[in-house]
Amino acid sequence: MIKIAIVFPVFNGLSYTQKCLTYLAEHTQKANPANTRFEVVITDDGSSDGTSDWIRKNYPDVHLQHGNGSLWWSGGINKAIRFALDELQADYTLWWNNDVKSADDFFPNLSGLLQQLTEPVVLGSKVKLYHNPDTIWSMGGIFNTKTGFKAMVGSTEPDSDKYNKPVLCDWLTGMGTVVPKEVYQKIGLVDEKNFPQYHGDSDFTLRAKKAGFKIEARPELVIYNDTTQTGLKHDESFLRLYKSMVSIKSNYNVRKDFAFYRKHTESAGAYMVLFKRYGSYIGGFFKWKLLALFGKKRNS
Repeated sequence: MIKIAIVFPVFNGLSYTQKCLTYLAEHTQKANPANTRFEVVITDDGSSDGTSDWIRKNYPDVHLQHGNGSLWWSGGINKAIRFALDELQADYTLWWNNDVKSADDFFPNLSGLLQQLTEPVVLGSKVKLYHNPDTIWSMGGIFNTKTGFKAMVGSTEPDSDKYNKPVLCDWLTGMGTVVPKEVYQKIGLVDEKNFPQYHGDSDFTLRAKKAGFKIEARPELVIYNDTTQTGLKHDESFLRLYKSMVSIKSNYNVRKDFAFYRKHTESAGAYMVLFKRYGSYIGGFFKWKLLALFGKKRNS
């Protein structure tokens, strides 16, 4: 029997966690219980909305870990992973989020895929938009260590036959990603020091590829990502612009981007990608500040 631990951190957002656990309880039962056993490990990183009490009362079989609010995504998922590997002796961890929903056949398909594997492979999902389910959000990621080009495969494209076959990737996102225990044994856990919130997933899976593991997004594994609660942007405010470039909560955090490129690129020219990224971001801010003087506003 294969044991899979579904691992994810939460911080408040109880309504999301309630829906998530209800959905997981229903859909994991659709997998063959003779071949696959699922466990859920959640790190509650200091929630103040009663998350832990609600989980203990309604889902006592969930393995709860705790933080004080300083773990962020990487520290939170690491704590869940350690418990899954050390205490549950899990063969695989499945990275999840409380705002993710899977297709009805996700868990049976996952069980079948894992039964067929003859070597450790890091599997990714076809991630689609929750509010626009015919659109791809990500089917893995690519990264060119020489040019610095980094992108998600299929992002914003309509789902089609093109994405109904496996895609070999350089990295994967932090949801719907299945990691064999052998990967952790070889490369360690997520880098929570350098990438506490963003890039922890892409750094880990890129390191796994460099260590010789196959990274593959599978079309049979379909999940839906709710992007409405993600990130921190400038919103045409100078203060918000500054915060968005220094906050751990922001995907425009300058430090984590340069740390990622310093760790994984092979040429100084790769940094041009970052200069263009931030030039566009900051330029866009001043563009809309100027247009606002003439009564024009950005569409929300």
